[in-house]
Amino acid sequence: MSLTTPTRIRSLQRKLYRKAKAEPAFRFYALYDKICREDILRHAYALARANAGAPGVDEVTFAQIEAAGVDGWLAGLREELVLKTYRPKPVRRVNIPKPNGGERPLGIPTVRDRVVQTAAKLVLEPIFEADFEDSAYGYRPVRGAVDAVKEVHRLIGRGYTDVVDADLSKYFDTIPHGELMKSVARRIADGAVLRLIKLWLKAPIEERDGDGKRRMSGGKSNARGTPQGGVASPLLANIYMNRFLKHWRLTARGKAFRAHVVAYADDFVILSRGYAAEALAWTKAVMERLGLMLNDAKTSLKNARRERFDFLGYSFGPYCYKGNGQWYLSAGVSKKSVQRLKAKVANLLTPGNHDPWLDVRDALNGFLFGWARYFSYGTHRRHSGVSTTTSMSACAISSRDGTRLRDVAQTGSPTTLSMGNGRCCASNAYLGRSRRVPHDEASRRAVCRKSARPVR
Repeated sequence: MSLTTPTRIRSLQRKLYRKAKAEPAFRFYALYDKICREDILRHAYALARANAGAPGVDEVTFAQIEAAGVDGWLAGLREELVLKTYRPKPVRRVNIPKPNGGERPLGIPTVRDRVVQTAAKLVLEPIFEADFEDSAYGYRPVRGAVDAVKEVHRLIGRGYTDVVDADLSKYFDTIPHGELMKSVARRIADGAVLRLIKLWLKAPIEERDGDGKRRMSGGKSNARGTPQGGVASPLLANIYMNRFLKHWRLTARGKAFRAHVVAYADDFVILSRGYAAEALAWTKAVMERLGLMLNDAKTSLKNARRERFDFLGYSFGPYCYKGNGQWYLSAGVSKKSVQRLKAKVANLLTPGNHDPWLDVRDALNGFLFGWARYFSYGTHRRHSGVSTTTSMSACAISSRDGTRLRDVAQTGSPTTLSMGNGRCCASNAYLGRSRRVPHDEASRRAVCRKSARPVR
């Protein structure tokens, strides 16, 4: 199935977006029939299939569905939706480790529920996209984390260096259902769609202990949270976070605090010119009214001229240009991001990994290519350490089964490990270029996208 949005669906999305943009107070009242459309469900299945993922509590996989026949499976699902007998199954919860310690609960809906959520997102996202603030970058079409990184870099270069480095405590788990549904209902008047969203929010959570014993929680009594891992969760989280961003704009906080907000879902920073403390106090009060809470242990005030702060894997603040010893404001890979990369590489290239070298190499290159692509912006000084660590680990494991380095390089893939110098070509495409030292101030500014600003 093609992942390109079919023309008919794209036409519907454009109409919904234009209507929502032209009439900010309009409430859409006939959307459920669109979610039930055969072409939308089929495209939703293709998107869910491309994202793969583990099975839910019913243990049904995409392979099993395709073996039995996708057409029949989709027809049965559509019939349930049309007759309104569809009920979501419990969400399987797993805990994944956080980079900074602790665990993050991840909810895994069944394939069936993921397809329906994707269909609903195809219809609802254009409507709410018309309302989202320009300062929001997370989980939105044609926007991404690097765009938010570039905006933060641009703002500190313009002098907005008094920073509120904010962190919301368990945002996805604490969104109040009542207030969230009010935010959704401001745009959606279709009762069947609102009922569908409530069913997902109230879906029970299934957990299993080490002995495989099942434990259920949540359900109808649950009044907070939208499980991370569900297809609809990012959209719902953006809808609720938009209340804060819209209130910031309508109350002219940007002018009052001489500040800008840059948000990626629940991760955001406030960049100010001298009023960061006031902005933090105001933000804390507003979040409390929204039923949310800032994590005091992780929320702090920073002076970007004197110290760095981390946001979306990048570290912003003063960097020293070794050519002349001058300090300038820029963005680069954070130490935590490098540590996570090295841990990932070490785990993949562990001596206990007995997979064929070519399989290991392909997995390594795929991971490094994505990492290098994301961290290709700004200062790249830490990339040489990444390259060294990767090459040493790769040399050790490739020689384990007698594979000669020059033989591995002869596969001809543009992202194979370049065994002539022990480095990965995927990273060389981005990282090798960054290791060239500029010879003068003009070229240094060019490397920093002409937005680097000397620290006074």
